[in-house]
Amino acid sequence: MGNNTLDMLLENGVIAIARGVYGEKLLSAASALMRGGVRAVEVTFDQRRGGADTVEAIRLLKAHLGGGMAVGAGTVLTLEQLALALEAGAEYVVSPNTDERIIRETKRMGLVSVPGAMTPTEIAFAASCGADIVKLFPAGSLGAGYFSAVTTPLSHIRCAAVGGVTLLNIAAFRRAGACAFGISSSLFDKALIDGGDFEAIGKNAEAFILASRKV
Repeated sequence: MGNNTLDMLLENGVIAIARGVYGEKLLSAASALMRGGVRAVEVTFDQRRGGADTVEAIRLLKAHLGGGMAVGAGTVLTLEQLALALEAGAEYVVSPNTDERIIRETKRMGLVSVPGAMTPTEIAFAASCGADIVKLFPAGSLGAGYFSAVTTPLSHIRCAAVGGVTLLNIAAFRRAGACAFGISSSLFDKALIDGGDFEAIGKNAEAFILASRKV
């Protein structure tokens, strides 16, 4: 599962992050994103509430989109959340931080590990723990110049740009060496979702994939 999941994450690099979207709205939006070319979706844990909604959402997406989309769990901060992600059928695990316990347990479970980091020390340490991709976060605030400066001497480590990636800067991050991009509200656009305009959501996905290739 791991290699196939990693291939899907890297296929065009666009990972759609779902925060606070559940049920039929989530499924309709994710289906539209898949039609637009997105091959990976991440459902985040909300630390202020239990994990039941996230587990249910991952199961829903796996049941209907499994095979066509890699489905992962995001904002995984505890071993308990990691266990819930595995139980739900998540294929990859994303965290905002570098936690050796989470990385090593994720790999022991046979899942793809995508921890967050900001500094060269954190990036190198995450990779040494077994991370498949290290997400540089928050990429938009740090900028493509920082991304390039930090990752160039660590070019043997796959790094993704996550947080604040837009249509205007995604190509710059690709040129800076990003192998993937985590994108939340620009893809899971809640106004479009609430308005039922899933065609527009699919077109947004196409636009991000096209923009990411402009190197």
